[in-house]
Amino acid sequence: MPDSPSRWLRPVFRFAAGSLVALLAGLVLVVAGALLMLRWQARGGLPADAGRVTRAEVPATALAQRARASRSPLAPGAKQILFGDLHVHTQFSSDARVFGLPLFEGEGAHPPADACDFARFCSALDFWSINDHAEQMLPEQWRETRASIRACNEAAGDPADPETVAFLGWEWSQTGLSASTHYGHRNVVLRDTDDEATPTRPIAAGRWNAWAWIGALHAQADPRPEADYRSYRRYLWEGLTADRCPDGVPVRELPADCLEVAETPDRLFEKLDAWGMPSLVIPHGLSWGTTNPPGATLDHQLGAMHDPSRQRLLEVYSGHGSSELWRDLRHFEMDAAGEPTCPAPGADFTPCCWRAGQIVRERCDEPRSDRCEREVEAARAAAFGRFLYGDIGTTLEGASPEDWLDCGQLRGAFLPAFGYRPQQSAQYALALTGEDEGDRFRFGLIGSSDNHRARPGTGYKEFGLGAMTDGNRPVPGWARDESGWRARLIRTLSAPGRNDAFYYTGGLVAVHAPDRSRESIFAALERREVYGTSGPRIQLWFDLLGASGARHPMGSELRGAGPLRFEVRAAGAHVERPGCPSHVETRLGPERLASLCLGECHFPGDTRHPIDRIEIVRIRPGRALPEAIQDPWRSFPCRGEGEGCRVAFEDPDPPAGEVLYYARALQAPTEAVGGDPLSCERDEAGRCVRAELCVSAGYDQPVPEACRAPVQERAWSSPIFVSVDAGGS
Repeated sequence: MPDSPSRWLRPVFRFAAGSLVALLAGLVLVVAGALLMLRWQARGGLPADAGRVTRAEVPATALAQRARASRSPLAPGAKQILFGDLHVHTQFSSDARVFGLPLFEGEGAHPPADACDFARFCSALDFWSINDHAEQMLPEQWRETRASIRACNEAAGDPADPETVAFLGWEWSQTGLSASTHYGHRNVVLRDTDDEATPTRPIAAGRWNAWAWIGALHAQADPRPEADYRSYRRYLWEGLTADRCPDGVPVRELPADCLEVAETPDRLFEKLDAWGMPSLVIPHGLSWGTTNPPGATLDHQLGAMHDPSRQRLLEVYSGHGSSELWRDLRHFEMDAAGEPTCPAPGADFTPCCWRAGQIVRERCDEPRSDRCEREVEAARAAAFGRFLYGDIGTTLEGASPEDWLDCGQLRGAFLPAFGYRPQQSAQYALALTGEDEGDRFRFGLIGSSDNHRARPGTGYKEFGLGAMTDGNRPVPGWARDESGWRARLIRTLSAPGRNDAFYYTGGLVAVHAPDRSRESIFAALERREVYGTSGPRIQLWFDLLGASGARHPMGSELRGAGPLRFEVRAAGAHVERPGCPSHVETRLGPERLASLCLGECHFPGDTRHPIDRIEIVRIRPGRALPEAIQDPWRSFPCRGEGEGCRVAFEDPDPPAGEVLYYARALQAPTEAVGGDPLSCERDEAGRCVRAELCVSAGYDQPVPEACRAPVQERAWSSPIFVSVDAGGS
């Protein structure tokens, strides 16, 4: 009987199987060795703690001045406007912990108590929340977080009229390997803070996020024996060895000290339902290229992946940029065979795959030769072989970050997120409809900071590039001058990229509330009577005027028919004075004032910045793009020197079905950190021909001139949602 082909291949299969076993065994030994080394290096490391909240009170005169500033002649008798930040990280987040290490020439650890003191004395916020990443949150850290938030609220005085309200929460941080498995990041904000009224543990999307792994590499590469590293290595070890909670067990019956995981939004909502405690789930960072794959879209996040009772708000702006605008731009296209192809650049956008080909062509001796053309095509195709998060997709041998110019970026927009993902923008979300009637996102719009140094509300002044933003961290001094694998690894992992230029000072969320209590603020958030700002404390009112004289504020849902009448009132933020109020140094002391506030606080003067104009955006969900999004639908100039702006308008014949409107108030131009992230020099056609990245010299250094540019700071109202019965067009 002749030999079969399978018989010939058996030795090959046996060899391959044996090689695979050997390879796996080798990997197990390497990992085991690395863990033992990590455990050894963690000896003597102290556990991170929550710090101690400053108990000194803010004087009554300062609180009275803040209360007066919350009202305006533009809206006599209206609810007061309170400003807050619902996205703040401390050293209990793995990425925040990494940023504070000496390897980044960081400031050191910032515990939750720092966030409380910063909110009370530096930024003078009315409310804020803590949102450390649940993926590396150890049980003891969650217990300390809850205790620290309660201590902050106790220090803030009378719960009916406190200096600030501190909310408890965490961040659920999910990153999919493809658009279809990607759901992004969400902040969970709880109404209550008592142990019996809050979950026993935060709910994570997985065990670790990417920054924990990068931090582990850094901690191994940096040879310095400082206590910071021993403490961080202990943190890594405890996180690695923490037990994951068993699946299928009711949340109240799970062990207290396990890591609870919900890998998709529907599972997160199920677990929150099981806890039965009032909470909000706020998507954020939707359009960032640093954490979202290039084809990321919200199309698959309606239905079971959306809980309209909890997902009431969307973070339209943070220190990572604006996620407001939808634009018809594509990082890649799919051909008939389902393979990615590189689209040609347009007037407003250049894909980075295309720029890769341009860089290669510029190097060719004969740019139009067949050989050069093959190299160009290979460079474009190679862009899809890389995982296009952050700057990983813009790596080409010999090319600097500046060589990529403004590829992949949203041109001409206000402080845009890096590597913009338009199908995850706020406008795209508001225009989207699901398969079922009424299956839509009806988000209110907020701003926050996403600060990773325990500094809520960093946008009060444009300063502190390396402390009030999350970017521009330099390579450590020793690694610049040293040779060897450790220094090379540090330089590689810490090298500034283009995404470092797209970090800004943080935004704010504002609520219209009858009083300053926790219950009033949370109720305003739930009913979407809120708006976001890019950092300044702009005052904004947006109302639909009923036939009987009733005002329906931003966030309202109602039925009606044309004509629809609206009113917008806006007042610019107070011009900031240099330095800090005298009571801040008295309460904090000069050293803490310098280290925490960097010597600058929210310190408003008597005059306001002028409002330049009011823009109205109208969106008709379910219509085809771009017709569904009318931006701006109306625009109204404002004249004055700071006394505010009032605009009345109507939609005489609104389209039938659902239509929504939101207002955008723009201040007169002022300088901002990162105002022009790439400082592009442009040709007559508007194309970027030379770029200069904004890179900081250090945390306590002045902001370089190249990192400042004029922008129009702004506020975004929550939409008013109208179901039009008749008379539509």
